[in-house]
Amino acid sequence: MSRTTPRDLALVAMFAALVAVLGMPGGISFFGSVPITAQTLGFMLAGAILGARLGALSVIVFDLLLAAGLPIGAGGHGGLAVLTGPTGGYLIGAIPGVFLTGLLVQRFGRRNAVAVALACVVGCMGVVYLVGIPWSAWRLDSGLLGVAQSAVQFLPGDLAKCVIAALVTTTVVRAYPPIETIGTDRDATADREHERVDAA
Repeated sequence: MSRTTPRDLALVAMFAALVAVLGMPGGISFFGSVPITAQTLGFMLAGAILGARLGALSVIVFDLLLAAGLPIGAGGHGGLAVLTGPTGGYLIGAIPGVFLTGLLVQRFGRRNAVAVALACVVGCMGVVYLVGIPWSAWRLDSGLLGVAQSAVQFLPGDLAKCVIAALVTTTVVRAYPPIETIGTDRDATADREHERVDAA
């Protein structure tokens, strides 16, 4: 397992902040109490750019800060009640969802926009929905099928965000190629080389 470096911590903090900023405008809710926000785009970018470990860590940091009361949730909300409320399952489900997205991009690369978009669909949509929908049904004391049907409203927006995340990721990688190695064996090797140079 690769060691977490100061650069890694800076990236984790930066993407946790990005998720918070994307949620500040608030969200739109059509049929239920779970709003459509831009925050999920931040989760997708975290997984696609940072990879599995650091991407998931950025979501954990965001969730912990949110639970501690910082007003960084959608629309500037904060506190433990946000995580335990109807939307909490989506925020908690983002942790394994981002992790899986990161694993997939590390496996198939960050230069193919289609592969990155599919990784976002599988991880940041599939896994997050699998956790978020049952959670919402539980917290709303509603039927699972009804909540799942209402979640259809998220599909077009989330699919569009997957495409945007893929395009941003591939653009960033082309502009700054070292990003492509984050979370991979090459990244760990580069860290060890830097340590040897610093020690010399």
